Amino acid sequence: MAYIRSLLAVSALLVLTCSGSARAKEQVGGRCENKPKHSMFGSIAGQIAGAALGRSGVPSSVAGVYIPVSSLISNGISRLLTCKEQVQAATATQNAVRGGVGTSASWTSESRPNVTGTSSVDSRTARADGTSCLAVTDVVIVDGEETRVTKNMCRAPGASGYTLAA
Repeated sequence: MAYIRSLLAVSALLVLTCSGSARAKEQVGGRCENKPKHSMFGSIAGQIAGAALGRSGVPSSVAGVYIPVSSLISNGISRLLTCKEQVQAATATQNAVRGGVGTSASWTSESRPNVTGTSSVDSRTARADGTSCLAVTDVVIVDGEETRVTKNMCRAPGASGYTLAA
């Protein structure tokens, strides 16, 4: 039992060390793609935890949800936000788009006070080739200063989702 506690303590320490270094890298305006990352330490920690819980043969990694940030928020908005905030803004855009015209989705930064945002679907148009497009307005407020950007998001026939139109 003491061996298992030691292994769990080492696992927790590795997780805290990795998450601490990720926070230190957090900066405003950086390029952010929320691709799941697999690390040697995460794999080892997962194997140790799995063994401690008696779950041999269970995959040790947990895949995160991939949100294609650069295909959902504009540069005008992303330059104001940290990576975590960009993911929150992208998620709000996805939620608003799912609801259609008239739908809004808001978010509040989990890492910085006085940073909030909203995505609102304003209108829908259809192109001759069958592509469906939405006008989406993003509003970000950082320390009381509002930035508003309207973007055009389109979904080609057969595509699974809307992305920023060129």
